[in-house]
Amino acid sequence: MKSLEELNELKEKVQKDLNTRKSEGKPKVIVGMGTCGIAAGARKIMQALLDEINKRDLDVIVSQTGCIGMCEKEPLVDVKLPGKDRITYGRVTEEDAQRIIVEHVVNGNIVEDLVEAKLEE
Repeated sequence: MKSLEELNELKEKVQKDLNTRKSEGKPKVIVGMGTCGIAAGARKIMQALLDEINKRDLDVIVSQTGCIGMCEKEPLVDVKLPGKDRITYGRVTEEDAQRIIVEHVVNGNIVEDLVEAKLEE
């Protein structure tokens, strides 16, 4: 580091990273990445979700978890919007992942034909 400008750039980057980790009040997308999920293609689904979120420059927390418990319906994706029920989508394809981001995360409309479970808060 050679200048105050570089230090300020680093400070802004670290602050942005820290804000990204704060999940309170942000939409969350969780991908089941147990061995069953990975075998069913969850890695491709995770990448499709991240691509769509980055393309739209959305402030969304994306994480992975182990087996969600409905292995026969993998790949599974949970969406939790602030103040709303947690929705589990099953048998998600890459196209479905894009659709879930657009319809549910961006517009707040549940993609009913893909819903496997609703978990009330």
